[in-house]
Amino acid sequence: MILVADSGSSNSDWMLNLPDSKPLAFRTKGLNPFFVNEKEIAKVMKEVPEILPYANEIHEVYFFGAGCVTPDRREIVSNALTEIFPTAFISVESDLLGCAYATFGNSKGYVCTIGTGSDIGFFDGEDLQPGVHGVGYVLGDEGSGAWFGKQLITSYLYDKMPKDLAKKFAEKYRLNKDVVIKNVYQKDRPNAYLASFAEFMGENRLHPYIDTLLRNGFDEFVRTNIMTYPDYWEYKVNFVGRIAYHFDMQLREVCEVLGVKVGSILKSPMEHLFHFVVERETRTVQKI
Repeated sequence: MILVADSGSSNSDWMLNLPDSKPLAFRTKGLNPFFVNEKEIAKVMKEVPEILPYANEIHEVYFFGAGCVTPDRREIVSNALTEIFPTAFISVESDLLGCAYATFGNSKGYVCTIGTGSDIGFFDGEDLQPGVHGVGYVLGDEGSGAWFGKQLITSYLYDKMPKDLAKKFAEKYRLNKDVVIKNVYQKDRPNAYLASFAEFMGENRLHPYIDTLLRNGFDEFVRTNIMTYPDYWEYKVNFVGRIAYHFDMQLREVCEVLGVKVGSILKSPMEHLFHFVVERETRTVQKI
């Protein structure tokens, strides 16, 4: 059996191929090793009743996750998964590589994630080429859920948000400076907390303030990330993530103005990624 995971900072989607049955799909909280440790990851997995009966039958686990960009961070996830699946081969790679597999297969192009966080990489048909982006929600993550959340909160707290929108914001969240500081500086997963305010943008997407905010955020993402590559205009750019997906109109229009060739925009890479990995590993076994 092969288990595949796509993990962001907010949620992790999992799929397991079952013999003579449709794949088993389930979701856990996000398992970004920058925000959760080995013990916490193992605890989350132990609380998933769907997967435990198959723990000893799973022989391969392919985990593609946010934060899995360095050997030490990948080791945190690998060690935790080995505790749950002791007989399995464990592979841990970045979520960006998983998105490249899901959207490009074996073709070339630029792949971007715009969800809780944001990132970009060039996929050469086999591997992601090293880049300088992906510095996280404090220093970067332009155009992401966390980035937009910061803009909304600061605009509201500084009394710069339009009055009609500020009223709706206050009624929905009932927050103040103390609540925000506690969630951002003292609680776990501050990036996911910030990204949670994207729901408000979705509910008010037709408001001129929200429309302008979205366009400015995507413009900053494109200029800071995509346009720093000298040949960006030669390849299609694929996007993955709920922010890119739900606000695709603004994203596409910004990209068109800036000369970016948009390919596919997926809310989640999970289904495409799962089939890519399973088919690849099946072909490998058949060759042997």
